[in-house]
This record gives sequence, structure tokens and C-alpha cells, in this order.
Amino acid sequence: MAMSCKDGKQPMNMDNGKYVRYTPEQVEALERLYHECPKPSSIRRQQLIRECPILSNIEPKQIKVWFQNRRCREKQRKEASRLQAVNRKLTAMNKLLMEENDRLQKQVSQLVYENGYFRQHTQNTTLATKDTSCESVVTSGQHHLTPQHPPRDASPAGLLSIAEETLTEFLSKATGTAVEWVQMPGMKPGPDSIGIVAISHGCTGVGARACGLVGLEPTRVAEILKDRPSWFRDCRNVDVLNVLPTANGGTIELLYMQLYAPTTLAPARDFWLLRYTSVLEDGSLVVCERSLKNTQNGPSMPPVQHFVRAEMLPSGYLVRPCEGGGSIIHVVDHMDLEPWSVPEVLRPLYESSTVLAQRTTMAALRQLRQIAQEVSQTNVTNWGRRPAALRALTQRLSRGFNEALNGFTDEGWSMMGNDGMDDVTILVNSSPDKLMGLNLSFNNGFSAVSNSVLCAKASMLLQNVPPAILLRFLREHRSEWADNNIDAYSAAAVKVGPCSLSGARVGSFGGQVILPLAHTIEHEEFLEVIKLEGVGHSPEDAMMPRDMFLLQLCSGMDENAVGICAELIFAPIDASFADDAPLLPSGFRIIPLDSGKEASSPNRTLDLASALEIGSAGNKASSDNSPNSASMRSVMTIAFEFAYESHMQEHVASMARQYVRSIISSVQRVALALSPSHLGSHAGLRTPLGTPEAQTLARWICQSYRCYMGVELLKCSNEGGESILKTLWHHSDAIMCCSLKALPVFTFANQAGLDMLETTLVALQDITLEKIFDDHGRKTLCSEFPQIMQQGFACLQGGICLSSMGRPVSYERAVAWKVLNEEENAHCICFMFVNWSFV
Repeated sequence: MAMSCKDGKQPMNMDNGKYVRYTPEQVEALERLYHECPKPSSIRRQQLIRECPILSNIEPKQIKVWFQNRRCREKQRKEASRLQAVNRKLTAMNKLLMEENDRLQKQVSQLVYENGYFRQHTQNTTLATKDTSCESVVTSGQHHLTPQHPPRDASPAGLLSIAEETLTEFLSKATGTAVEWVQMPGMKPGPDSIGIVAISHGCTGVGARACGLVGLEPTRVAEILKDRPSWFRDCRNVDVLNVLPTANGGTIELLYMQLYAPTTLAPARDFWLLRYTSVLEDGSLVVCERSLKNTQNGPSMPPVQHFVRAEMLPSGYLVRPCEGGGSIIHVVDHMDLEPWSVPEVLRPLYESSTVLAQRTTMAALRQLRQIAQEVSQTNVTNWGRRPAALRALTQRLSRGFNEALNGFTDEGWSMMGNDGMDDVTILVNSSPDKLMGLNLSFNNGFSAVSNSVLCAKASMLLQNVPPAILLRFLREHRSEWADNNIDAYSAAAVKVGPCSLSGARVGSFGGQVILPLAHTIEHEEFLEVIKLEGVGHSPEDAMMPRDMFLLQLCSGMDENAVGICAELIFAPIDASFADDAPLLPSGFRIIPLDSGKEASSPNRTLDLASALEIGSAGNKASSDNSPNSASMRSVMTIAFEFAYESHMQEHVASMARQYVRSIISSVQRVALALSPSHLGSHAGLRTPLGTPEAQTLARWICQSYRCYMGVELLKCSNEGGESILKTLWHHSDAIMCCSLKALPVFTFANQAGLDMLETTLVALQDITLEKIFDDHGRKTLCSEFPQIMQQGFACLQGGICLSSMGRPVSYERAVAWKVLNEEENAHCICFMFVNWSFV
């Protein structure tokens, strides 16, 4: 007899027709088992009765009812908590939208006023010419008076005058109409979005603004954002040269900031800034900044060699406390990055407000959301590391790559002469700081003697290939471009020993094994360990191969994001894999130069390997590529670091040059295979959703489901094959097919299925059916499999399965059915997991 869990009370025992409450000891025993296994089998429940004498007077059926009610209460609790969180987000988002609406109304009023002003000005041109009592300027869709700046100097009073003016101008951008803001392409506000993101239109320089809700207090938000190097990966350093308190309790700081150059083709930027922190009358916290220039008569900073002085126009952060906890934040970034100082082909990178929004403005919100999530979930992730430690590893990888890419002389880098060609630049570094920690040792006493580091770097222009697709291929098909001998040398040079992987669940792509550490879904960023099997050699026996491990950071794989930079950065790791393990990062960075939205298939790499082999002999390509993709341009920067002994410098430099040149050749070959022009002329690739085979399979899946279940799987099952496939692909439940082999492997999955398995269509066929189930699930599947083959279908109870990355996934129920082809022969088995979620 099942009891209602509506009132939240514990169920009762049935004794002589009467209900008796569970004792506290009985509840404690049941709760203990619930936390171990929320859905125990009948065998496990009977075992519990035998192991716990205090439960001996309870019927197994009643224990089953208790677990049903307990799961019901837990589900209600989680749903209530989720709804409360969504309600808070919606309330805050509604407030932001109302403020944005007010701002737009003010902008409309401003435009109406300007329109009237222009009309009056044209009707009274003579009078307007004679009246010089004030100087009127109309720029960027606004009309304002521009009085002369009051006299200022480097005194506290002069700096306060600059600070107050900066505050006023910043607030007019954050909540006013000083800048015309337009919604950033591809960004839609909502409870699950990062916030409301806009870019500037028709103003000096490039600008971006974001509004969002974060679950941190205002003082904590300001503290995080002021520490720019901790979250802005392009920031090399921020030096606070002077701090002045103000009478209103605020502070004025003089800062010198340096930014890394994102590519070898452009110099780095630096800024000489004033930062003003204050509290407004309504309790809002403001941190605003601007560049100090000679025209302001303030303190000056002389130019620094190898840096181009850029200008930060009034920018900053407005942080307000939110009802129910957390903060509402407005972020404004407005800069003039001096695009004249870079080659013309790169100028779109420095003239794009979209790029500024992705790399700077949205990065600030992502950092805040990530830290807020870590605070609320203090769990330990894979390999016993907390999220903050993994975040520090990603920062070290990115920073090390930027250091090698820029090669500043004050860090010990110097340039070697070239070999008659200037396509690859070689830098060397023998400074003690760079080498600190690289001289590791094996457990058997073998020690490293590397005393220098060499970096080979180059940049190349790519045409007609989406950065996200190219990066995904480089990540999933390392063997297409990497040299195992070079990998082995890199590992041996820093004496990288075997890495302990006990207890880690893995995924795999071809010849490499992926061990996930962290995954930021909204930014599509992965931190993972790559296991390259049999690449290196044992120090005890040079003839004995051993595995090599790379710590790898992969970001920017969201093809729908506009202006996002794609990166694949990796470094050999040592045996201990400590948080402060020495790292020599190498890798790729692909930066789009066109701000137009990419409209390419998210799975174009499915048949890439075969396309590279068969060239034009492939099938006919689909013609659904966007015209915009035909003019797509991006710049790829490659940098590889090698540790070496000083007397081997010339040999290592020659090897590094040839290796980077071979990688460039491989990338060009891959890019050609991925480009829409190659698809149209050579027909080497097809998108999975455009193939007749995929459309036929989708039709078979729906027909078989209707045959066995008596209902339609999709609402559009009677429409054309392409429409059926599209609807199946976007179905909210995870649908996946596996082969009818002795060891079934997955052959197809819709988008929800790929998300649930945490994989791609490329790697899907490496996943076996039994791999995603635990012991209980495998036993259930084995018992139900004969029914599936004889009856044609089976309904499975809810439970837990595992993604390819080892993460547990709960599902409410599952349905399995035979998929029949045109001859009514069994083609495969299809599974549908309903209401799945990561545990």
C-alpha cells in the first residue's frame, strides 16, 4: 500500500490492521541505506532486513513504500529549491529588464529632443551662427555641452576631480544613454543565461556592457573583479603604484596594467589608469577606471618598450545588493586599442566590440558565476581536487602559453637567428625563474639535466573554416598532426614519470584517453588529462614503451558563440601531478577576424578522417552551408615549448622548426577538408543531419516505436525524412541507438543523448552499451534483453547510468525497442532515457 508523501511525514508500519510509526532507529537505518542507494533492488531490501534486526518486523513491501515516499520527498525538495532559485533569478532579471526599458525610453526621449533641436537649428541658422555663448556638440546619437575641463594636477584634489568625472561618465554608460548599446548577436536574456550583453554602436573605440545576477555579496564581487589577473587571462599584471583615501570613504588608485598580445603578429598593450572605488547613496558599490592622459594634467607614465599604450575610456563595475542575497552587477568595458599599430588583416580583432565582450566583459561574469557555484557546492571533483585548484591550473596553463607566445625580455626570453626563413620564430630562455621546478626526478633516482627552454611559434591566416570545428578536430584526432617521437621527447626532457590514475573514469577518442577534471558547460571549456598510450619510454628500459600524460585545456568549442576565441593548450605533467606541478604549455589559439555569426554544422568532423584519405572520392556534400561561412577568416597562432640541455640548442631548435612547420602543413590540410569550398567542390564531407542514411534511420526509429508502443514518438512522424530527423535530433529526451553485436556499441544519438553521454558523434562509436550502466543496470539490461528481442520492446525502471566521462546520470525511466529496416529485419536497438539529469 503506497502512502502519499504530500504531508512530508514518515510512513507507518502495518501491525494487526493498525499503522505504527517507524522508530528513530528504524528511520536512521533506512536513511543510511537511502544515501548509499536511493533505489535498492528487492534483493538489497531483503538483505537490509537480515542485516538490521530492528527492521525485522517490517514487511519488504512497506520498506519499498518507504523508499518510494523518500524519493518523492527528495524530488519535491529539489524541485522546490530549483523553483525558488529560478524565481529569484526571474525577479532579478525582471528588474534588470525594467531598468533597461527605462534606459531605452530615456534614449527615445533624447532622440526626440535632438530631432527638435535639429529642426530649430535649421530654421534659425543665422541666429545659431551668431550665438557663440556655448559650444554645442552632437555625437553618437546624443547632444551635450562640452565645457572646458577644470584645471587639474597630480595633487589629491586634482585626482579626486578626475575620479568624480570618471564616476559620472561611467554611470551614464552603465545605466544611462551616453552610449548607444545594441544587443550582442546570439545572446538571449533568460534565467539560465549569463546575463544581458550589449555592444556599442557608433562611438569611439570598442565597448561592451553586461548586466547579470551573481550569488555573491557586493564586497566579494568587487574584490574578485579588482583582481583582474585572476580572471582575465589576457592580463599579464596590474601594479598598484599609489593609493589615496577620499573623504567619502572611497579610494583612488593609480595602476599600471599590461595585456598579453593574443598572437605573434601584434604587439602587447599597456594602460596607465586611475581606479576609483566608492559607495553611492543607495548603497551600491562602484569601481570605475579610466586612462590618465597628458591633456588632464594628471600624473604621467612614460612609454614602455615592446608595448603600445592603449586607452581605457570610463569603464567599471556597478554592484548592487539583491533581495534574497547575491548581487546585481553592471559591467562596462570601453577601450581604444589603437588598431593602427597592427597589420590591416588583424584590425577587425581590435575594432570589434563583440571580441571585447567575449574576452573581457563576459569573462568577468563567468568568473563570478563560477566562484558562486563553487561556494554553494564545496564538493571535491575528480582526483581529489577542489574547483578552485582546477581553476588555478587552467590559469597557469593559459598564462604559461601567453608568456611563451609574447616572449618578453624581462622574463628572460631572447630570439635566435632564423634558418633563412621567417615563418617560425625561435625564442630561448635560460632564466632560473623559468626553469624552477622543471628539474624533477624519477622514483628510481634518474634526474633531469635540462637547463633551458625553447619556444617555437608561428601564426597563419585561415580562410573559410570555423575555429570551433577545427579545434574540435585537433582535440579529437591528435594523431593527425602530432608526432609521437616529439611527444616522447617533451616528456623525457622534463622527466615526466607515470601518473597515478586510480579511481578515475575515462572517455576516449581513438588512440588517446580523456580523463576529465572540470567542465564549464556554458563556456564549453574542458580541463582534462590526456593519456597517450605507449608514446614514451621507461627510464629503466629504453625499449619498453610507457604511457604519457598531458594536462589539457580546451575552450571555445561553442560554434553558436560570436567572436569567441578557440584554444587548445596542453603540457606534460609529472608523476605527482601536484597543484604546483611544473608546466611547459604548448598549443593552438584560433581567433576569428570576422564578427559575423558562423552558421555551420556542429558535427562536420564526423567523416573528416575518411575525407582526408579519399579526397574527392567521397559522397556528395550537403549544400546547407551559410554564405557567411564562405568569407570566414581567422588567425591561428601555434606555440610549442621544449626543455633541453644548453649544448643541444641548435639541434633542438632545428627539430622544433621542422615540427611546427609539419603541424602548419597538417592544419592547412585539415582546414582545406573542413572548408565549405572543399565540401562543395570535392564533396569529401557531409553533415550527419543532411545524409540520406541518417534520415532513413530516423524514419525507422519512429516507425518501429509506433509499431511496438502504439503511439507516435514524434508529432511530425508523417512528414518528410529531413523534418523527422530534425525533430528527433532536438527531442528533449536522450535517444540513442546501439548495434546488435556481441558487444553492442552506440552508433547514433540525438543532441540530448550526446549531452547525456558527454561525447560527440565522432567519439560515440568508442562507447559500449555496458560501459554506461553500473552493475545493477547491467543485470537489469541482461534480464530484459531477451524480451526486447522477442517482444520487440521493454520498459525499464529509472536508475543511474554513467556518462563517457564517468559522471553519474539519473533517469526517471527508459524505453528500449527494436528498430526494423524496410525488410522488417532488426537493424539496431534504440534506447530513450526520459527526464535525465546529472547527479
